[in-house]
Amino acid sequence: MENNNYENGLTELIRASMELEDKPSSELNRRLKAELYQREADRPRKQIITVSLWYVPMILNFVMFSLFAVLALLVISNPYIARLIAGICLYISIAGVFITVLGVRRASLKEDVTVRIRKRGVLA
Repeated sequence: MENNNYENGLTELIRASMELEDKPSSELNRRLKAELYQREADRPRKQIITVSLWYVPMILNFVMFSLFAVLALLVISNPYIARLIAGICLYISIAGVFITVLGVRRASLKEDVTVRIRKRGVLA
């Protein structure tokens, strides 16, 4: 019989401990968060270079149309038409840069197409 009372007492103790709703104070939570943020800030950062691939088409567009503008100035003999075509090519190259920067900032797709390169000698 004594064993049965011990089990009943243990069961009641377990049930009572499960029913406790002792939550930490908000001050303790704030201090713990501050401590975690401080530890994260003090930890040395991994030497990882991130390169967004969203800018590759922009750079290629800018270089290609800038070269077309230079080619138009060198090859076309009529100076008015050469300047007109060179201006159009430069306009397209600058518009490509503007559209790419605007698209990357407005849409949160920058992280989706990113290459991460680890520097030499750094362990992950």
